[in-house]
Amino acid sequence: MTNINFEVDDGQYEQLKETKNRHGLTWKGMMLYAQEQLDSKRGD
Repeated sequence: MTNINFEVDDGQYEQLKETKNRHGLTWKGMMLYAQEQLDSKRGD
């Protein structure tokens, strides 16, 4: 299994964490959901 790591500033982290928790997602789930939404906008 491959790991994905990236850095965000403290404010971005807090916003991402709040969104993740509000929607009941894991970090992986939020990343996969974003990918799905981005691809669907392109018509893929």
